[in-house]
Amino acid sequence: MATTADIRTGLIIKLDNSLYSVVEFGQNKTARAAAKVWAKLKGVDNSRSIEHTWNSGDNIFPVRVEKKAFQFLYKDDSGYNFMDKETFEQIALAETMVDAPQFLKDGDEVFVMINTETEQPMSVELPDKIVVKVTYSEPGMKGDTATRTLKPATIETGATVMVPLFVNEGETIRVNTKTGEYIERVKE
Repeated sequence: MATTADIRTGLIIKLDNSLYSVVEFGQNKTARAAAKVWAKLKGVDNSRSIEHTWNSGDNIFPVRVEKKAFQFLYKDDSGYNFMDKETFEQIALAETMVDAPQFLKDGDEVFVMINTETEQPMSVELPDKIVVKVTYSEPGMKGDTATRTLKPATIETGATVMVPLFVNEGETIRVNTKTGEYIERVKE
C-alpha cells in the first residue's frame, strides 16, 4: 500500500479499475484546509487523460511494471509484432499501444512495459532519439544556415519530419521520438 507521498512522474497507478501513468503532479496547501495532492494522469489501458485530486496522505494503488527489451519485427493484420530479446518469444500488439509507431523500422530495439501482476503488455516505448535516413527532401540552398527555416523531409520509416534547409536526401539525421523534431545531422 502506498500513499500520496509516494507519487512520482512515470508511476503507474490503478484508479477506477483502469491503469494511469502520472504525467505531472503537485501539492496545494492552504492556510485552513488540509493539503491536497493533484496529478495529471494519462491512460495506459485506455486513451483518456484526466486530472485527479487526493487529500494528502490518502492511499493510492501503484502497479508494478517491468520494462523489457524487445525487437520490432514487422507490422501485419494482427498488429505490430515484437520479439523478446532474451526468450525469443513473439507478441503482437495493437497500434494504440505503441508510443510513436510512425518512427518504427524493422529491427529497432524498443521497451515493452509489462504489468507484473497479469503478465500483460501495457505499452511500447521507443528510445528517446533514433537515427534515420532521409529518403526524400527538396534540394537545400548552400550557405542558408543563418535562419531557422524548416522544410518537410520524408524519412525511411515513411514519417515526415521538419528539417533545416541544409539537410539533403540520403543524409542521416537524429530525431526525437517524443516530439517528432529534428535534432542534428549524423556523420557516417
